[in-house]
Amino acid sequence: MSDVRKGQVTIPSDQDFFDATKTLIDKWGADAIRDSDGTKLDPELKTLSMKFYSTYFVARGHNEFAASHPAAVQQLYLMSERVVAYTPTLTIGLMAGYYDQQIQPNWRDNPKTYWEVIDRTTGMVVKPADWTVDEASQSVQLSAAIPFHEYTVSFLADMLWDPTEMYNHLTNNWGDKPHDIPFDVRDPAARDFIQSYLKQWLKANPEIDVVRFTTFFYHFTLVFDQHAREKFVDWLGYGGTVSVAALKAFEQIKGYRLRPEDFVDAGFYNSTFRPPTQRYLDYIDFVQRFVTDQAKILVAMVHSADKEAMMFLGDNWIGAEPYGPYFKEIGLDAVVGSVGSGMTLRLIADIPGVKYTEGRFLPYFFPDVFRPGNDPVIEARANWLTARRALMRKPLDRIGYGGYLKLAAQFPHFVDYVAHVTDEFRDISDKIADTIPYSSLKVAVLNGWGKLRSWQSFIVAHGKRYEQTYSYEGVLEALAGQPVDVMFLSFNDILATGIPADVDVMINVGSVGTAFSGGDIWQEPRLVTLIRQWVAAGHGFIGIGEPTATAQPYQGRRFQLADVLGVDQELAFSLSTDRYWDQPMGENIAWITKDLTLDFGTGTPNLIAVADAQYLRYGREQLRMTVKDYGAGRGVYIAGLPYTLDNARLLLRAMHYAAHKESILMQNYATNPNVEVHVYPGKGLYAVLNNTHDKQNSELFLNGKHTVVELEPDEIRWEREPQ
Repeated sequence: MSDVRKGQVTIPSDQDFFDATKTLIDKWGADAIRDSDGTKLDPELKTLSMKFYSTYFVARGHNEFAASHPAAVQQLYLMSERVVAYTPTLTIGLMAGYYDQQIQPNWRDNPKTYWEVIDRTTGMVVKPADWTVDEASQSVQLSAAIPFHEYTVSFLADMLWDPTEMYNHLTNNWGDKPHDIPFDVRDPAARDFIQSYLKQWLKANPEIDVVRFTTFFYHFTLVFDQHAREKFVDWLGYGGTVSVAALKAFEQIKGYRLRPEDFVDAGFYNSTFRPPTQRYLDYIDFVQRFVTDQAKILVAMVHSADKEAMMFLGDNWIGAEPYGPYFKEIGLDAVVGSVGSGMTLRLIADIPGVKYTEGRFLPYFFPDVFRPGNDPVIEARANWLTARRALMRKPLDRIGYGGYLKLAAQFPHFVDYVAHVTDEFRDISDKIADTIPYSSLKVAVLNGWGKLRSWQSFIVAHGKRYEQTYSYEGVLEALAGQPVDVMFLSFNDILATGIPADVDVMINVGSVGTAFSGGDIWQEPRLVTLIRQWVAAGHGFIGIGEPTATAQPYQGRRFQLADVLGVDQELAFSLSTDRYWDQPMGENIAWITKDLTLDFGTGTPNLIAVADAQYLRYGREQLRMTVKDYGAGRGVYIAGLPYTLDNARLLLRAMHYAAHKESILMQNYATNPNVEVHVYPGKGLYAVLNNTHDKQNSELFLNGKHTVVELEPDEIRWEREPQ
């Protein structure tokens, strides 16, 4: 695509790399240059006609201030290891299992006021009079422990090393480089410092066009163990936002006091998988409001200096959630984030309230990938093909890369492949930017978080995954590139305002007891009643994994919408009830699974068909799918859906079946699941994608007309819509 124009691409650079950077600017068509953590731009680069981004750290990288203001150091609540008492006297070490270069207990603020000792056998809080602290040994001593009960201490800790800088430091072996100390802008002196420093920085850097905030004030929860390995990481976690000042402000604003347990959460630290309590939701709202108020001051300062303000969706992004209620008030020009999958691309591309979005593609130019004997093209190609499906639905405005350009330049084959990616990206952007793609359905993903965590179910970061969610995460990845409109709906949304009138299909997916499946919210009669009425009126409901499930059977059911889905889960309480597996699979499941090689992942055990459901099973009583008519609507159940191209097609067919819109599916459709069709009515264009590294052929149905196409590996073919 040598005739494709240049631009819309940001690349990193470094000192003493001017000539090579110029070569790559031309080869990749870059129009912007950025620095990275630990790098400085070569002064000669500023002679080029380019846009310059500068990474800007608000609450780290200022160790002189942090060292002179110890009360402003960022804090978090942590839980000690669980210790069993054998006598009434018990000593609990606070730092066991923690990295002492990252965190230390906060001894400044009275532990008797801000810590809790909990008997984890009973769940009761131990009276402060029954324990003492010993700063010298960094421990807590109990004087009236109950023998053979288990105890923990929830304590405030100072964060002495920024987690991302720590990761970069260890990964790149930065040796004696000083550790960045994060500090909390709730401290008035810290607020004054960050504003005065930014004012000076803006004056001192007139050549910078884009201030890339990385990000604002609070890092996602990331704590390391005694061996400097990740101990707890939650990309959505608010654990690193707490302080005594925050606790006091929360009580004044919300009218009640939080406990340490509201943060420690029995050692789960409010993982995003936990159904959020109202107290935790109140705290999230409180932090978002504060971050918005403070961040918009900094953004206004950037604008007054005639520069753009960009936010990196990562590192210190907590409280600046782009799908939160206050985000637009910050006034940002752009958001940039790491693209690890189609799901993470949509997470960035769908962000409202900014002028443009930018995706940082993988691999990152770090020595863990760019090392002798490794081929970084393998990861780059997989990353691009996966993300490209989503790009066809909602294109980013810009793309880029990060890390050390010196490393990438040592791999000529990789340099050539990035040139292909950047050209193809610009070609896609030119053809479909600001165009609404064809959609056959409106789909709502139902969970405990709703819109706040759009495209973030099961997320780790940068497209990584949890092994335990392998069988579920494919749902959002499949949806990211399919011709359907996707929204995210919470259980509280339904209880408050009902189900939006334009939704055709609702999907509930996840493990029992989690925020994504729902947990005990399914014991709420109004919720199940509203959904049953909605399905019976002619809509579709799809459950995957352990949908609508309560931790314990409720009124004889594990899946509370078993009647809709046609399936329940056996917990051994009804093994004495005979089950007969003599019903044939049925034509409805056969239609959904037609010509597909299915992968149910780890599946879901002990499933039983309910009422008149049609079902698909493998082996002796291993049920994998059910379909069921429910009034004028339909329910569909799938035991697991890891991401494969066949599984993505399975979901697409299941959604159309559930919505009674099978005929619409074939309006714009490729029979080969490795091939997808995207139609853009406003431009009179359609694109046919080969999502594999092999040649593919497929029948195509476009506006009712039939044709056959043969595609080269990775190919996109653009054609005019048939009339």
